[in-house]
Amino acid sequence: MSMSINTNVGAETAAIAAQRAAAMMDEAMLRLSTGKRINTAADDAAGLAVATRMAKEIAGLGQALRNANDAQGLVDTGEAALKEVTTLLLRMREIAVSASSDTNTDADRAALDTEVTALETEISRIGDQTSWGGITLFNGSVGAKASPIRFHLGPTSTNFIDVTLGVVSIAARGSDLQGSLSLTGNVTSRANAVSYITGIDAAISIISARRGNFGAVSNRLTSAIANLENMKSSMVTAKGQVEDANYAEETAKLARAQILMQAATAMLSQANASQQQILQLVQGL
Repeated sequence: MSMSINTNVGAETAAIAAQRAAAMMDEAMLRLSTGKRINTAADDAAGLAVATRMAKEIAGLGQALRNANDAQGLVDTGEAALKEVTTLLLRMREIAVSASSDTNTDADRAALDTEVTALETEISRIGDQTSWGGITLFNGSVGAKASPIRFHLGPTSTNFIDVTLGVVSIAARGSDLQGSLSLTGNVTSRANAVSYITGIDAAISIISARRGNFGAVSNRLTSAIANLENMKSSMVTAKGQVEDANYAEETAKLARAQILMQAATAMLSQANASQQQILQLVQGL
C-alpha cells in the first residue's frame, strides 16, 4: 500500500462511513422517539400520501361518529316526549270513556272536562318546549315535513339521514286553529264524549306512527354507530401499518448503526495514525 502525505484515502473513507453511520443513527432515533416510520415526505412519499388520505378518512369518521351519537340523543329525547304524550292521550281517552256513561252527572262531566283541558294544555306544552341542545323538536321550527332535519353520518357529503319530526300541539279551546293532532271538542255531554273518543283514537294513531318512525331511526342510528366504530378502528389500524415504526426493526438498526459508528471512528483514528508513521520515516532520514 502506497503512503501519501497530501491525501489520506483511508481517513476519507472512514469519515464517509462515520457520516453514514451517524445518519443511520439519527434516522433510527427519530423513528424510535416519534413512533413513526414516516416523519417527512423523503422517508416514503407514496406512503405519506396514503397515510394523509387515511388521516382525512379517520377525522371524518370520528366526527360522523360524534354526529351519530348526538342524533341518537336527539331521537331518544323526542321519543321520550312522544311516549309521555301517549300516556296523556290514554288518560284522556279513559276520561272520555267515563264521561260517555250516563252514570255521570253534568257536574261530574264538567269536572272530567277540566282535567281533559289540563291534559290538552300539557300536550301542547310538551310540543312547544321539548328540546335537545337548543333545538326545539315539535313546534315546527325544525324537522317539518317539507324540510326534515338532517343527520350527517359519514366522512363524505352524501352520508346522511333525514328525519321528519312533525308538530305536536292541540288547538286551544275556542280557537279557530286546528292543532296537529286534530283533536277538538269536550266531554261535557255523552255525545261530546263519544265524539271525543274518536278524536283521541286518531291522535293516538298519529303519535304511534311517529314513535314508530323514531324507533326505526333509532335502530338505524344504532347500526350506523356500530358500523362507524368498526370503520374507524379498521382505518386507524391500516394507517398504523403504513406509517408506524417497527420498534424491533428500528432498535436493531440503531444497534447496527452504533457498531458501525464505533468501527468507523476507530478506523478514522487508525488512518490518521498512518500520517504519523510517514513523519517518523522522514525524521529517521
